[in-house]
Amino acid sequence: MDFHGVDLNLLVAFDALMAERNVTRAAAHVGVSQPAMSAALSRLRLLLGDPLFHRSSDGLLPTPRARELAAPIQEALGGIRAALVRQPGFVPSEARLTFNLGLTDYAAFVVLPLLMQVLGTEAPGICVQVHGYHDRDHAVSLLDAGAIDAAIGVTPTQSEERILARPILRDEFITILRRDHPAARRGMNLKTYLALPHALASPEGQRHGLVDEALALHGKQRTLSLTLPQMFALPAVIARTDLAATVMKRVASHALASKELAFFPPPVALPEIVLNLIWHRRADANAAQAWMRGLIERVSSAL
Repeated sequence: MDFHGVDLNLLVAFDALMAERNVTRAAAHVGVSQPAMSAALSRLRLLLGDPLFHRSSDGLLPTPRARELAAPIQEALGGIRAALVRQPGFVPSEARLTFNLGLTDYAAFVVLPLLMQVLGTEAPGICVQVHGYHDRDHAVSLLDAGAIDAAIGVTPTQSEERILARPILRDEFITILRRDHPAARRGMNLKTYLALPHALASPEGQRHGLVDEALALHGKQRTLSLTLPQMFALPAVIARTDLAATVMKRVASHALASKELAFFPPPVALPEIVLNLIWHRRADANAAQAWMRGLIERVSSAL
């Protein structure tokens, strides 16, 4: 392909289409009409000899060639912007802006209190708008749509070059019983564990989780008497019933009912849970967002 005479605006259009996965939103993103964006896509297809995007019920789906081009084009455009546009220095204490953050219930419970405390001191003009999301890939969709600036959660199921992630927080599983439960005095082994009725928190509404997968490796199965989507209700439920639950440690230790609970290591090996800070590559060089991501990392390291 002869690179001479290639319209740089076509690369800007491609970058917007990759980010928005919708012709109308991509047009609004770069400030052109919808017909102009459609025309740019037609020119891109002719120039690159590839359809680049296919329409689906979920929006525009990029072809393998489009995915291959996405990161190099985005990085090239970023370099051009950095060279041509003089960005004013970001001063947190003087900033007046809203940061949209995607949080699971766990991340909101653990990270948000200290984050807002530090923001109140260092950047009181910054407003945080929290958006919930129901699974790890939903966070990617929100980032693609520009609905959130960053998210805190587990790694998306599929690796995407446009989505960046960095681990910021770790937690482990513990098993909880009410403190005066007869089994709490005997200690927790696998036989005792399997004899108990259990509660499971599953945001996706499933009746199995990591514990059940680990038990299945030993040919074992526990009895579930309660499933619910809200993990933070579990400590209070366990404190007032004969049920057992296996939850992340911070969920139980930070609960109001924590003093009414007995804590035990789970009788089967369970993986450590790693939470990541996740953001879109298009926001990587933005000074305000980079500062906020650094603050989130700093706050998380103190937890």
